[in-house]
Amino acid sequence: MSSEKERSNPPEEPEEGVGEQLALIRETVRKRKPPRARPRTWRGAALAAERPVARVLVDKGLIHLDRYFDYAVPEAMDAEAQPGVRVRVRFGARVADGRREGGGLLNGFVVERVAESDFAGPLAPLAQVLSPEPVLSPQLLRLCRAVADRYAGTVADVVQLAVPPRRARPEGEPVAEPAPSPAVPEPGGWARYPRGPEFLGALSRGESPRAVWTALPGPGWPDELARAMVAALSSGRGALTVVPDGRAAKRMDQALTSLLGPGRHVLLTADAGPEERYRRWLRVRRGTVRAVVGTRAAMFAPVAELGLVALWDDGDTSHSEPHAPQPHAREVLAQRAVTEGAAVLLGGHSRTVEAARMVESGWAGVLGAGREGVRRHAPLVRTVDETEEARDPAARAARLPSLAWRTVRDALDVGPVLVQVPRRGYVPRLVCERCRQPARCSTCSGPLEVLGEQGELGCGWCATTCPGWHCPTCGADRLRGQVFGARRTAEELGRAFPSVPVRTSGRGQVMDTVPDRPALVIATPGAEPVPEGPGYAATLLLDGWSLLGRPDLRAGEEALRCWLAAAALTRPQDAGGCVVVMAEGSLRPVQALVRWDPEGFADRELSERTQLGFPPVSRMAAVSGPPEAVADLLGLAELPPEAEVLGPVPLPMVPAGRPRRPGEPPVGESWERALVRVPPGSGAALAGALKQAQALRLARREGPAVMIRVDPLDIG
Repeated sequence: MSSEKERSNPPEEPEEGVGEQLALIRETVRKRKPPRARPRTWRGAALAAERPVARVLVDKGLIHLDRYFDYAVPEAMDAEAQPGVRVRVRFGARVADGRREGGGLLNGFVVERVAESDFAGPLAPLAQVLSPEPVLSPQLLRLCRAVADRYAGTVADVVQLAVPPRRARPEGEPVAEPAPSPAVPEPGGWARYPRGPEFLGALSRGESPRAVWTALPGPGWPDELARAMVAALSSGRGALTVVPDGRAAKRMDQALTSLLGPGRHVLLTADAGPEERYRRWLRVRRGTVRAVVGTRAAMFAPVAELGLVALWDDGDTSHSEPHAPQPHAREVLAQRAVTEGAAVLLGGHSRTVEAARMVESGWAGVLGAGREGVRRHAPLVRTVDETEEARDPAARAARLPSLAWRTVRDALDVGPVLVQVPRRGYVPRLVCERCRQPARCSTCSGPLEVLGEQGELGCGWCATTCPGWHCPTCGADRLRGQVFGARRTAEELGRAFPSVPVRTSGRGQVMDTVPDRPALVIATPGAEPVPEGPGYAATLLLDGWSLLGRPDLRAGEEALRCWLAAAALTRPQDAGGCVVVMAEGSLRPVQALVRWDPEGFADRELSERTQLGFPPVSRMAAVSGPPEAVADLLGLAELPPEAEVLGPVPLPMVPAGRPRRPGEPPVGESWERALVRVPPGSGAALAGALKQAQALRLARREGPAVMIRVDPLDIG
């Protein structure tokens, strides 16, 4: 922090003759560019009589500057420079050889006002109060600090995620009075669950139950989730629901509007635009509205007297923030539930291993319909091997097994048919050719891959080579890298059923709904349109091995999640609904789909991960960067004694011409990744050690920075 004395030193006088040239240049620039207003420097200005020191969180997310800085409060800013407001400060100015170098005006937030500073020298004054609106409350700041500590990040980075950019017009609008609490809602769809009405009753009484909810098949989950929010609102508290995407947010918006009427809740999504989104966010911060539905960024919404946090489909990767420090909505909402005393509702058609862990530990209870309820609402699920030869010529033309082709043909007589096709880019992992069990390292249980140009078999985590591999389950010694079968397209299905319209829903164009009449609807996972009638007459899940064979610890869990989300849009079995999945029927995720048993699948996955020491039982951090930088940081980090370092292993290079994804190395650079694993209870120590080592390297300017991601989703 530069002092007032340093900033007041005049620059050196220019040499003779040079001054006139500089004056001419300045005059030319002045005429070309319109003058810009600058904040006053307040040199020599009188300071505030009380608490003349403002502690400021500077909007500069460097990890070695993750602290507050003290600034003097001029008397003219005393009334506006209150905790939580946005300010402009001069940061990093210094004097060298009589000239002021570096420094500049940065945005920040006043954290608190105090009487004295711990800084011994003179303080620089605040340059400007950007707005008197207190947008960073102490409660929100504590949440940002907790998230930064968990994910080895900086508070400034988390605040950027939590507080939207300022727009002046909404701040000048009048503050409306909050609406009265609504009446306790009827159970509605919750009556289908044995403990559903009891859960709503607890919310309406002001209690804070925690539940992991396995929703029944069908399109009714938005109404059920909205009723849980209204029950929390009826107790005089607030409610917050986070959904994966804008389509799900619109469905929740419609459900809440039907229960509460217009204007009683806000929708926080990117579709609203910066100004409208900030206007809605201000309504929440000011307490005008206490019901919030939104996508990932809404997890930080400053809901007053928060009584319920709900998350739909926590296994969707959209809930993981791609920007530093990459927090997950599930963990942020769980943190808010603990610190703010709110109820928790973690819902979805499937169940993640993290949710199963919450149930096993007793942190949350189970909210389900039971086997009888599932059988009444679930469709019939049949499996077919993708290598089955089709006897019918039309089925061969569509590259479909006979059973799948007949199912589609018969269902098109009564309604639309959904065909789910995996996204591009899924790379299958190595599995046993005979029993299809994933091939794993005998040292660390990581996934086996083909390493290097020589085609050596080795571990994708610790890089240990594995010559002479044999399957521990069946003893076979041959591996399979991908399924053999057709890559089906919409054109091929259209040729097989020429009289039926074909609609596509995917990355380029996502459909919200589809009419209740015969049609082929081809969609990628997450882009399935909601049928307007009773549901799809049939659903076809293609290329199951493209999902099951991904080189990811979560491959089976993710495949089941995608399948259940699509199958849940299908009519019940009593109404003729049928789902055909093209994958080997003996595999565990396929069996879980056939039985519609996501709870049992998650419990078994959790049991296996407990034995192997995988997350969420353990905590992990991925350290990625140039090889020398990764080695340097791990050498500096004072890791917990029980920490285990796996790797490093090389990361695939990004080919030229393809955009770089989050977490990937720059185009043309060679990076490595090391995984650091610790047992339960040591996660905070791991994050703190890595953050301290990163800050030390940056402060010393010792080589390039590395990327640190705590609890990564893709660890292989």
